[in-house]
Amino acid sequence: MIFKCKNCGGNTIYSPEKKMMVCPFCDGENDYVRKDKETSYGLEVCPECGGTIPVEQFDSSMKCPYCDNYVIFNERVEGDYLPRFVIPFELGKEKCKGLLRDKFKRFTFAPADFLSEARLEAMQGVYVPFWFYDYKTNAVFEGEGTKVRSWVSGSYRYTETSYYAVVRDMDIPFEKLPADASIKMPDSIMDLMEPFDYSKLTDFKPEYLSGFQSEYYNMPAEEIEGRARKKMEDDANAILRGSISGYASVIKNSQSISVMDRKTNYGLMPVWKYIYQYKDKEYPFYVNGETGKIIGNAPLSKGKVWGYSLTLWFLLTVILASFNGILGLL
Repeated sequence: MIFKCKNCGGNTIYSPEKKMMVCPFCDGENDYVRKDKETSYGLEVCPECGGTIPVEQFDSSMKCPYCDNYVIFNERVEGDYLPRFVIPFELGKEKCKGLLRDKFKRFTFAPADFLSEARLEAMQGVYVPFWFYDYKTNAVFEGEGTKVRSWVSGSYRYTETSYYAVVRDMDIPFEKLPADASIKMPDSIMDLMEPFDYSKLTDFKPEYLSGFQSEYYNMPAEEIEGRARKKMEDDANAILRGSISGYASVIKNSQSISVMDRKTNYGLMPVWKYIYQYKDKEYPFYVNGETGKIIGNAPLSKGKVWGYSLTLWFLLTVILASFNGILGLL
């Protein structure tokens, strides 16, 4: 599918700044019509220009390399692949360019074109598929706690140690524990992208994908649930520990976390991705499309480092020569 402007026929796209569909050609707002074309897995035919778009296995929307229209593949956003919800992009490309420049502007030894307009223009907004897990859990802790009391009577100091059975039996609910379901996006990077503001979650509409790349989930919920369960167990353990206080020491006898109920939902989260190529090596940068959080390390230009070192050496040489000359005149 493609969303066409009713006024000029251009490809309308979702604007993070205006939070609506806009036409970049005539500046029309929320005045569009959906144009559908049957698709099949593999190579897709652009419904606008007829060009063959090279689609990878999990792509659900992408830019046609011939006419620059954003094509959304119906079969990959409907039925079993229909996202339950989405956080639409809050930050546009220009805003993210500025965030990257602000973060790395003091990085003196980065290559000269690292943050150039030509390079940053290749930045692409991507909707990353996530599974979200809701758990109803029962957490139980049994142990022994001690309280110590000391006092002085006459010439003696007395210490009394009291022992207590420590029991906690808590029902702890968890909502929307995330785990990304994209093979392309490294799990460690996506974990660092968090947290998203889940109050911004809204019902999915394909219009949100127009202007961005997206994938549907690469793996079923069961395959990656271990990551969500670890987060749940770590948080449940922390809640149990936080509920126990006032003791000099606590010895754990037993502890268990039982899942009473589990639900899963599939959603899409916004990420800007910028790949900088330098000396045959890729330097990826990721910007949370909702919060602006940046993940990535700037490359180091050895030429700049050597140039700076030589300049410093030259200046020191001149200073020392001048100093020696002054001493010779005294």
